[in-house]
Amino acid sequence: MPSARNPILPGFHPDPCIIRHDGWYYIATSTFEWWPGVQINRSRDLANWEISGYALTRTSQIDLRGVPDSGGVWAPALSHHDGLFWLVYSDMKAFAGPTKDVRNYLVTAPAIDGPWSERTYLNSSGFDPSLFHDDDGRQWLVNQLWKPSFDSAAFDGIVVQEYSHAKRCLIGRPRKIFDGSALGATEGPHLYRKDGFYYLVTAEGGTSWTHAVSVARSRRLFGPYEISPSHPLLTSAGDPRLALKKSGHGSLVQDERGQWFLAHLCARPVPGTCRCTLGRETALQPIDWPAGGWPRLAAGDNRPLIEFEIEADPSRPYFDRFEDDFDQPELSPHWNTLREPPSAEWLTLGERPGSLRLRGRHSIHSLFDHSFIGCRVAHHRCDISTRLEYAPASPQQRAGLALYYNTSNFYYLYVSADNGRVLVNVLVRDNGRFREEAAHAWTGPSGRRFELHARLRDAALTFHCAVDDGPLCPIGPEFDATTLSDDYPLDSGIGWAFTGLFAGLSAQDSTFPPKPADFDWFRYHAIP
Repeated sequence: MPSARNPILPGFHPDPCIIRHDGWYYIATSTFEWWPGVQINRSRDLANWEISGYALTRTSQIDLRGVPDSGGVWAPALSHHDGLFWLVYSDMKAFAGPTKDVRNYLVTAPAIDGPWSERTYLNSSGFDPSLFHDDDGRQWLVNQLWKPSFDSAAFDGIVVQEYSHAKRCLIGRPRKIFDGSALGATEGPHLYRKDGFYYLVTAEGGTSWTHAVSVARSRRLFGPYEISPSHPLLTSAGDPRLALKKSGHGSLVQDERGQWFLAHLCARPVPGTCRCTLGRETALQPIDWPAGGWPRLAAGDNRPLIEFEIEADPSRPYFDRFEDDFDQPELSPHWNTLREPPSAEWLTLGERPGSLRLRGRHSIHSLFDHSFIGCRVAHHRCDISTRLEYAPASPQQRAGLALYYNTSNFYYLYVSADNGRVLVNVLVRDNGRFREEAAHAWTGPSGRRFELHARLRDAALTFHCAVDDGPLCPIGPEFDATTLSDDYPLDSGIGWAFTGLFAGLSAQDSTFPPKPADFDWFRYHAIP
């Protein structure tokens, strides 16, 4: 039997919620501060995946301007019922400290590609909402309950409350149905009904090295819920040999032959390190679930497999090469922007045919007005390059190629000018600390062409630049790519981070009118 390889969605694809409808499998994942909100991938066979689209494409559905790093869209939950797709999600405005400033919303659509409705407010009692459609036609919202606290007691279990679609609101009172297991940090709930039981699948153990998927069940919706005797269903904790770390936050789906699968998040550290630059990714595990019994991993234990057998065509890479000549009227769905949708004010594709034109706005570390597009980095070893035509005349004008984790951790190879000289430099931000590396200056007329290159080799990141038709020259030293990870801010005591590495094209300009930066092409190639 052919095999598929995990992660099925490499790079930044956390908190997967999987469903099957009308011959397709769909997975919705968290997008945090990146626009559009909620990426949806699809597959016919569970092995070969492609981007289907995005659910939140209007600022009336999600307003991300000013949200902190790793705020925004958390843990979307996708379902299909009564002729509609249903999507619930958290909009997290602040999460540091004892409180969580969050609102949970619902949108619906007649088809997976929309149009998705305006949002309906649900509640603010916690995060990670999921909508359960019971056999009797009633609908129930389940979510993590947050109790303001500085310790693990803040995770106060799972609550359920009825939703009335006719009234567009929750009705009745919320009822706590599960306190969680000894693993703690209970979140990410999904309810399923099978063989007369309600099965509650949750994430536990915190979203790092001790992450896990737990299962509990009850004959009644409101419990009491009994934890599986083979608890937890899935975890990577305590086994350094595993290729897939941080395994947890899962959801279940059944294929057309009756086989069950668990979609879950995972992470792969850079070889020789404990830092995961690619962020949290999506993997898939076959599940055995006998009638009246408990779900178990088909492999017989609770450890994630890097490969699994599946009745499908041989799986192809999700992507190992992405090239864009910017000759289409709209951006490829592989591109995302920061905190707001593209607008003609700062991004055009037709103003200079065959080029992406950016007009610079705020700094690359601002929470507002980014002139920035980025694509997910999905490989520890890859080459990334672009050609830029740019005529800066001032230090206030910059454009270039960035390897970007968030506003506090990035490397930015940029072109600027000062005192009649064209400058190429690397701006580094390391847990909020700025530095610049090894400026190279060229004299001569403005309007030159620059080929900008980034080479990622596991933990090593280097930059090169060619001016006009000249040779590639190194810019700066070899950099530590592992600073661009979830783990680096946490290791340093800065705090939690939840996204992943992006390669981006960016421009900044505080003059008026802003100088256009024209990117002729972009190349991303994975290196074996």
